[in-house]
Amino acid sequence: MADSCCAGASGKTALNDPRWRRILWIALLINAAMFGVEIVAGVAADSRALQADALDFLGDSANYAISLGVAGMALAWRARAALLKAATMLVFGLWVFGSATWGFFSGTAPHAETMGLIGALALAANVAVALMLYRYRTGDANMRSVWICSRNDAIGNVAVMGAALGVFGTGQGWPDLLVAAIMAGLAIWGSIDVFRHARGELSAA
Repeated sequence: MADSCCAGASGKTALNDPRWRRILWIALLINAAMFGVEIVAGVAADSRALQADALDFLGDSANYAISLGVAGMALAWRARAALLKAATMLVFGLWVFGSATWGFFSGTAPHAETMGLIGALALAANVAVALMLYRYRTGDANMRSVWICSRNDAIGNVAVMGAALGVFGTGQGWPDLLVAAIMAGLAIWGSIDVFRHARGELSAA
């Protein structure tokens, strides 16, 4: 029942909503800025979780740009865009999982204080974006993919802050790698959800 409601009138009427477009532009700018902040901090702190989250910000920036490009197009084109975003989420998840596995064998303990500070900043940014997008969470697959990305990002940031506490308390790097693996799982699960909805919309179209 909830799945069928996702393709309801609320999603269609929001497509040309100027507020929806403004929110996407704001989200794009926030994510692009946070990518720059987190990738620098992640490399400096030797944190796989921060680096993974930075790449997630970069991917979300691209996703928001795609959503802006197809917002006024037919349902089939919006569903194809959602399929593309699902593929990027899957690639991101697999890359992060591979990076975490590599770090397990070769990594050192990251800088916990930097992880916690940047994780809190990223959480604030993602919560702000998620709150703006909340009313559009039951739209078409394209809108749903945007909401899922923002929701997963906020969850991931809480996990990064938890990893920072773990690294600080243990002096070891495994909490950082564990969170990176969890973020990979969220991306892979989200990609499956978006892919399923997009395929259904393509079949309907």
